[in-house]
Order: sequence, then C-alpha cells, then structure tokens
Amino acid sequence: MMQNYNSILITGGTGSFGKALVNRLVKDYKHLKKIVIFSRDELKQWELQKIYPKDKYPQLRFFLGDVRDLQRLNLALETIDVVVHAAALKQVPAAEYNPMEFIKTNVIGADNLVNACLSSNVKKLIALSTDKAAAPINLYGASKLCADKLFIAANNLVGKRDLKLSVVRYGNVMGSRGSVIPFFLANAPSGILPITDPSMTRFNISLNQGVDMVIWAINFALGGEIFVPKIPSYRILDVAEAIGPNCKKTIIGIRPGEKIHEEMITIADSSSTFDIGQYYAIFPSQSSLNEKYIHAKRELKKVEQGFSYNSGTNTKFLSVENIRELITKNLDKHFMPI
Repeated sequence: MMQNYNSILITGGTGSFGKALVNRLVKDYKHLKKIVIFSRDELKQWELQKIYPKDKYPQLRFFLGDVRDLQRLNLALETIDVVVHAAALKQVPAAEYNPMEFIKTNVIGADNLVNACLSSNVKKLIALSTDKAAAPINLYGASKLCADKLFIAANNLVGKRDLKLSVVRYGNVMGSRGSVIPFFLANAPSGILPITDPSMTRFNISLNQGVDMVIWAINFALGGEIFVPKIPSYRILDVAEAIGPNCKKTIIGIRPGEKIHEEMITIADSSSTFDIGQYYAIFPSQSSLNEKYIHAKRELKKVEQGFSYNSGTNTKFLSVENIRELITKNLDKHFMPI
C-alpha cells in the first residue's frame, strides 16, 4: 500500500499526467518524504517549482535528466521506493518521421529504467502505456509495445529482489497536450473543425481516472500485469458537435499511422486476459500470476476466448452532452469557448 512507501519518482513528471499525479500526491499522501520529478525540460521544471515552492513542499525534488541516460537514472533512483514511468515521445506523425528518436526514448529509455531499478532498491515500478501498443500499426505504438514487453519480462530478472514491475494501458486522456479535444477547442473560434475520418472512435479517460488507476496499481499490482481500465468510447463527430455545434466539419483524411478505431485488448490477448473487477489484466504467457491472485484472494475471472476490447465495438459510448459535461468538468476554464 502507498502508506508502506516513503519515496516516489515520476519520469516525465512535468507532463500532463505527471503534474496531475504530483498534485494528488502532495494533497493525499503527506507521509511521503520524497517526491522526485524527473524530466529533461528545465523550463517546465521551473514553472512547476513556482506552483510548488520549496518552503511549502520540501518533499519535492526537481531532477533534470533523460531516460536515455542510464547513469543519470542510477543517481535519481537512490533511496526511491516507487517509480511511475510517464516519460515518452508520443506524437504519431512525429514518430513516423523520426523513428529512431522514439526508439531511443521509448525503448532504450525503458530498458535503461529497468536496469536502473534492478541496480537499486526500488520496490514497485508502474509504467504508463497506450492503446496504440495493442496491434500497433505506427512506430509510436510499436515502440510502446516493445517497452511494455521489457517491463513485463523484467519480472523474470528480479531474483530475490523485492521488485515488481507492471504496466497500465489506457486510451486518450481527456485534455492532454496534443489530443483532439484541446485541438478542437482551439479551432472552434475559426468556425471550422478538421475531421480526420467521420467513423473514427477513441477510448476516453480523464487525468484523474488515470491517476486513480496508477495509484491502485502501486497498491495492488503483483508484477507482470498489463492493466486495462473499463472506460467509455467517443465518436469523433460527437466530440466535434459537443465543442462546435455551429462549426463546419471538414473531412481531411487520417494521418500516417492512425487507426479508425483503437484497441486495448486484442483477440490474441484474450487467452491470457482476466476480468479483475474495475479493470482487466493481461497476464504474461506461461505465468503463475493467476495462482498468485487466487492466493491473495483477489477477484479473478477469465474472459471468453476471442474477447477483444475495441473503441468501435465498446458497449459504452459518451453522448454529445456527456462529452460537453466532461470537458467543462475536466479542462481548465481558459480552454473553454463553450
């Protein structure tokens, strides 16, 4: 449980998720003696330090570094109990144009973090993944799939160490930088909203839900799981209608590497996927995790063979009004033209 840990490091700690997690930790987990914000952007760290001044938040540490740098990670992980790995390059078109840069950060960076954890006293690592890592068709998704495999396989290397590594995989985070909702909000005043494909759907999760899930995983992961939340989907046309009902919707075609619908659990994953209540969990092949869950008296139900979790065939969709309400609730007011 979180009360058993004294220190936590967040890679990519100045990103949308990182900032939301820091905000939750300083409010609800005051017992933490050290919260390390590890990122490579000094400007974003400086901006965050203004929100959390040292005299009021002495538990915060701002550590400049890049996950590509193993030596720097080794230094950062001294005396750390928990790592939340949110650092990644994420833009799909940029990945298609700059593949090796994404591999260096998302894959080699993940391997560096695994090795640094194995060389330290870290007890729990929770890595953030993406729906694009399931049956990937773009470089970003492929790089995150590789990272997922590295974190899960690392459980085979821990030996007698008290270290557990797991992955949290979810869909589009409402309001995160570069996502469709802030893009539509910024374009709505022009009267035109570009639509990639009118059939497009996406999973939707709020930042708070993402933070809830990561904290849950810190508390309950046994090591080796890929956790997937049960969340609704939205239709891209419904998002456009919620934000700009009077705007013209212009079809521009999908971008390189994009899917019409996203998946978080593929049919191929169904043979090792379990329903564990509020989440699904994909276990590694040839794993004894199911026995560990049973021993821990955790809820565990095998999904049907052939099961898949796809944003287009999801059983729950957000309505236009749902989307509008969620935007109003979750996004900063200065983003709101509606």
